[in-house]
Amino acid sequence: QVQLVESGGGSVQAGGSLRLSCAASRPTYGGYCMAWFRQGPGKEREGVATIDSDYTTRYRDSVKGRFTVSKDNAKNTLYLEMSSLKSEDTAMYYCAADRLGCSWYARDFAYWGQGTQVTVSS
Repeated sequence: QVQLVESGGGSVQAGGSLRLSCAASRPTYGGYCMAWFRQGPGKEREGVATIDSDYTTRYRDSVKGRFTVSKDNAKNTLYLEMSSLKSEDTAMYYCAADRLGCSWYARDFAYWGQGTQVTVSS
């Protein structure tokens, strides 16, 4: 079992930046894929960025060049640095983890945080 707790969300103007954090209750460097998903109003949950146990990162096209995913294994913490934020980035952002490899599908992740809201105003 892994408990995940997100923090760092908030309200920001378009063009601004935010840094999300996800603290895990136990080490996740042992083969876990860590990921950020988001779910906007009336939309399905979508993958934003993933980082594998070997630090391979992947991003959805709409955030490439603006978002950076990273992790600090010593602190059991996952991060998402977001810059040049747009109104379409407004969503609840969720941290997720799974031992069976990275995926863009929410159904493939066993562990989830409660989410942190990001609101971008234009």
